[in-house]
Amino acid sequence: MFPRLKSIIAALTVTAAAGASIAPHVAFAQAAPAAPATTATATTGAAPAVQLAQADTSEPGLSAPTSQETVDNPYGLGALWAQGDFVAKGTLLILVIFSIGSWYILVTKLYESLKLSREAKDARKNFFKAANLQEGAGKLKEGSAFRFVAESGITASNHHEGELTEHIDRNTWITTSVQRSVDEVQARLQSGLAFLATVGSTAPFIGLFGTVWGIYHALTAIGIAGQASIDKVAGPVGEALIMTAIGLAVAVPAVLGYNWLVRRNKVTLDAVRGFGADLHGVLIGAKTAR
Repeated sequence: MFPRLKSIIAALTVTAAAGASIAPHVAFAQAAPAAPATTATATTGAAPAVQLAQADTSEPGLSAPTSQETVDNPYGLGALWAQGDFVAKGTLLILVIFSIGSWYILVTKLYESLKLSREAKDARKNFFKAANLQEGAGKLKEGSAFRFVAESGITASNHHEGELTEHIDRNTWITTSVQRSVDEVQARLQSGLAFLATVGSTAPFIGLFGTVWGIYHALTAIGIAGQASIDKVAGPVGEALIMTAIGLAVAVPAVLGYNWLVRRNKVTLDAVRGFGADLHGVLIGAKTAR
C-alpha cells in the first residue's frame, strides 16, 4: 500500500510542477493581445489632442489680418539715378536740360509767332490808312516788329542828306535800311531754332550712349556674380534701355517743334517782307517822310 501511495504522490508532484511551468506562458499569451488595445486607446486619446493643437495653431493664422507691403520698383528712374555712376547721371542730366530748353523755346516761339500774326493784321489795318508816315507809325504797337521796320525806313528817308550816306542814292539807301530791319526781325524769329535742331539730332545718340554704358556695367556685374539667369539679366538691361527711351522722348518734340516753327516763321516773315516792300514804295514816292 505504501509503495502505491508514494507513486501517486510522485505523480501529483510532477503534474504540479508541469502546471507551474505552463502558467507563466499562458498568462503572457493572454496579456499580449491586450497591449495593442492599450496602445490604440492611447493613440485614440492622443489624436484629438493633436488635432486640437493643430486647430489652436491654425486659428490665430486665420484670424490674423493679411499684411500687404508696397514694394518700390527696383528698375525705375529712381533706381537708375541711385545706382548709376557719374557718367549715367551726367547723361541723364544732359537729356533733362535738353528737354527743358526745347520746351521753353517751343512755348516762347509759339507766343512770339502768334503775336506777330496779330500785329500783321493791325499793321495792314491801321498803318496805310494814316494821313502820313509818322501818324501811321504811331498807330502801331510799341515794340512790335512792324513798328521797328516802319521807324527804320522813316529814319533812313529823313536822314539821308547831309551825311556820308548822301553819296548813296536815296532809293538804294531806303531799300538797304528796310531790308536790314526785316533781316533783324527774321534773326529774332529764328533764334533758338538751332538749339532745337541740335537736340533733335543728338538726343537719341546721347540716350543710346547711356544705354550702352548701362548694359556694359550690368553685364560686368552679372559676370562677376556668376549668375546669368533671365531674372538677373532682364532687370539691369531693361533699366539701361530707359536711357534710349528718354533720348527719344526728348528728340521727337524738338524735331516736330523745329519743323512747325520753320513753316510758321516763313508765313510770318512773308507778312513782314510784304509790309517792308509796301513801306519802301511809300517812302520812295514821298519827298520826305512827314
